[in-house]
Parts: sequence; C-alpha cells; structure tokens
Amino acid sequence: MKRGFLNPRIVTKISFWTTSACILVAVVACLLAIWNFAGTDVLWRTVATCAVIGSGMIAFYVINSVFDRPSE
Repeated sequence: MKRGFLNPRIVTKISFWTTSACILVAVVACLLAIWNFAGTDVLWRTVATCAVIGSGMIAFYVINSVFDRPSE
C-alpha cells in the first residue's frame, strides 16, 4: 500500500542521504575551524546552512508520510 504523496521509499532515501551529507559537511567544517584552516565565521555559516537543509529534509519526510493517508 502506498502512503504519502510521493513514493515513501524514495523520499526516505533522499532525506537520509541529504541529512547525512549535511552532518558530514558540518563535522568537516568544525574540524577545519579547530585546526585554524577556516575561520569561525565560516564555521557558523556552514553549520547553520547544514542545520537548515537537514531540518528541511526531515520536515519534508514527515509531511510526505502524513499527507495523503488512505481514509478508512
């Protein structure tokens, strides 16, 4: 049975990989800032951008799983 407006398996995969990539980028930015290869301004902008993108993908996943549920 299909749930959601879009295919839930595809949405889950896209959300997982996008959120994982955001976490990886944020960790790399933190390491670069710790070792003084990047400034703290770059660090906070990168972490904030990753948080916004990751949160957006999680929200997209939740909304897709709630939207268009079959009525019983």
